[in-house]
Amino acid sequence: MQFNFNDALGFTGVAMLLAAYLFNLLGKISKQGYLYIIMNAIGGGLACLASYLINYLPFVILEGTWMLVSVLALIKLLTQQNAVKQQ
Repeated sequence: MQFNFNDALGFTGVAMLLAAYLFNLLGKISKQGYLYIIMNAIGGGLACLASYLINYLPFVILEGTWMLVSVLALIKLLTQQNAVKQQ
């Protein structure tokens, strides 16, 4: 088995997703915090791109959705932070 760019991209994305989950379980980061959400968005995006590059549609959908949900959570968090600052 050859380890190529697509593998490295997918491995990095999945490792980031798993690290975020592990850090959350260990109480090191909050699931409502920026770091957790950003790690999920980037990890999902990298895994989605790797899945696209190898033409594996089920994981393109899964990881693309994961990234989209994370980006929406980040937008919500930023919006809430701005609302608090304006009060």
